[in-house]
Amino acid sequence: MNDSKPRVLIVFASRRGGTAGLVDTIGDALDAAGCDVIISPADGVADFYGVNAVIVAGSLYYNRWHRHASRFVRRNAAVLRTLPVWLVCSGPLDDSASQREVVPPKQLTRLAALVDARGQVTFGGRLRADARGVLAHAMAKTHAGDWRDPDHVKSWVAAVRGQLRTG
Repeated sequence: MNDSKPRVLIVFASRRGGTAGLVDTIGDALDAAGCDVIISPADGVADFYGVNAVIVAGSLYYNRWHRHASRFVRRNAAVLRTLPVWLVCSGPLDDSASQREVVPPKQLTRLAALVDARGQVTFGGRLRADARGVLAHAMAKTHAGDWRDPDHVKSWVAAVRGQLRTG
């Protein structure tokens, strides 16, 4: 680990892989911006040793954040309050997240307050045409596609990186 680089832990919860892919994009952008990046599923974080900031990403389903992401935030609230934290949603199956700020669900607003998060962002989601499960398969008939916008991610990461310099 290079001590001059901020070390960012990205924690995620993903049901169908779209959020996991989004986290890879966030991680690549942070790495390119000069950060050391650790990516872990929400149930795989062992400790916060050497971590300078945390990003928690979860998929949105029916205006609810993935339960593993919300559970991670609640269980680790005491530690997270001591670090810069950002919360990320992945979900709208259209380009709305790239066009305007998406109002977060009340659940996410409460979790952000619990850990004094520095910010929250919503990125477009992804739903494969061959999605399994009754509801996902039905939605895929009219909403299949990938709305994760790499330019939106890079712009957001630049703002986060700027806060790490001054924070």
